Amino acid sequence: MLAKRIIPCLDVKDGMTVKGTNFVNLRQVGDPVELGRKYSLEGADELVYLDITASHEGRKTFSDMVRRVASEIDIPFTVGGGINEVADVERLLAAGADKISINSSALRNPSLINGIASRFGRQVCVVAIDAHCGNDGVWTCYVNGGRVPTERGLFEWAHEAEQRGAGEILFTSMDHDGVRQGFACEALRKLHDSLSIPVIASGGAGAFSHFAEVFTEGYADAALAAGIFHSGEMNILSLKNYLTQHHIPVRV
Repeated sequence: MLAKRIIPCLDVKDGMTVKGTNFVNLRQVGDPVELGRKYSLEGADELVYLDITASHEGRKTFSDMVRRVASEIDIPFTVGGGINEVADVERLLAAGADKISINSSALRNPSLINGIASRFGRQVCVVAIDAHCGNDGVWTCYVNGGRVPTERGLFEWAHEAEQRGAGEILFTSMDHDGVRQGFACEALRKLHDSLSIPVIASGGAGAFSHFAEVFTEGYADAALAAGIFHSGEMNILSLKNYLTQHHIPVRV
């Protein structure tokens, strides 16, 4: 069995890492490069950096930050936010990113996935999906940082993204984001069963046991978290020791 990955996520706004709950009420939690270095030393397998405002000026600031990360951190990292065309991908890869994440832009222009995969290889392209589960049990995809619902369903959109060349799916449950009650394991398991590419779980981490559950019950290939790491409540090495004790393969 392949080792499961632990991935801290850093949302970046105006050059600083921020964190909210259910996608709102953002607060600053630290310098993104310093936090990334800390997580790397603790044993993180990868990092994800998301430019959550992605204004024109923000893109310049974000590119500068990507260069700093690449020069100071030696684990793979993914960047996303404001990527609307292949040229944006080229700029961020040139700055030192290993992979890119697209979300709203992919839903609005699905052929962007094809373009990225054909130009750089599917291993570069992570398709992020923010979805909310309605009272009817149907998972609906959202754009604009979880603000605007679409007519696309989680599972059919993930399947299309894979067919178009996505190398990984990063699924965030908007219902679980920031509330620390566990991941959306049932939906993750369904994604795992319907796809042949890795699935990264996001939204809901609050305890060591939640990570064990997402790997053993949700069949996720990787688990992403933010607040539980940013607050210092959870150390990645301690988490990996816990997972090892529960016979879940991780890189220690």
